[in-house]
Amino acid sequence: MTLNVQSSQRPGAIHITSGPDGHDIYIDGRLDVHTVPDIRDAIHAVINQGTGDLRLHLREAEIGDATGLGVLVHLHRRATRADRRLLLVDPSDRTSRLLRGCRLDRILARRASGSTVAPLTA
Repeated sequence: MTLNVQSSQRPGAIHITSGPDGHDIYIDGRLDVHTVPDIRDAIHAVINQGTGDLRLHLREAEIGDATGLGVLVHLHRRATRADRRLLLVDPSDRTSRLLRGCRLDRILARRASGSTVAPLTA
């Protein structure tokens, strides 16, 4: 499923794929007061329809204002209430700095985009 979101600043898109262990959600473009309502509604539908992890890919996303940060916290809480886990996958350097500056990196779990299996050690 792909949802195109138009912003006055920059168009964005959200692309959602389903897997056996959850959903991958790719966000491209700005997360701001103009785009967050449509993105939030699309992710709410995903939270309600499935199980497993929600992997939010943010490499191509840009946090435009406080609304963008607020929706990440809101989605984390909503996923937790639905017994699901929200993981931020490969946020951009700027997004990582914003999360650290607001201390949201302590709440929002991150995951590298590499393999999902931890290496075995002897």
